[in-house]
Amino acid sequence: MTYEELWTAAQAAATKAGTECRPRPMTVAQHVNPFDRNSAVEYAETVLDGACGFAWVNIRPANGPFARWLKVKGVGRKSYSGGWDVSIHAFDQSHERKAAAARAMATVLRDHGLKAYAYDRLD
Repeated sequence: MTYEELWTAAQAAATKAGTECRPRPMTVAQHVNPFDRNSAVEYAETVLDGACGFAWVNIRPANGPFARWLKVKGVGRKSYSGGWDVSIHAFDQSHERKAAAARAMATVLRDHGLKAYAYDRLD
C-alpha cells in the first residue's frame, strides 16, 4: 500500500468515525448572578454537538518516512513533545466527534505498522 493509499484510508476511517459519533448535547446557561448557580437562568442554549475541543494524531518519529511524506504534502506539523502532529479539522468544534476521528485514524495507521497515537483535549 502506498502512502497516498494509506493516508486516504486513514482519512476515510476518521470521517466515518466522526460522522457516526453521537455526541452528548451540552446546555450552556447564563445565570442572573454568575456567581450563584441557584440564581434564575437568564439565557440557555443547547449545543447539539456537545463540548468544544480539539483532537490530533501524533506519528513517531517525526523524521520517519511517512511523517516526511506528510510534511512534503503540507499535512501536519512537528510536535512540541516529539513526533509529527496531524490535527483533525473536520466536525466544527465537537470534541467527541474530533476525538472519535483521531482514534480511528490512529488505528488505521497503527494497523499498517506506524507508531500513531490519538490525543484530544477540551477547549
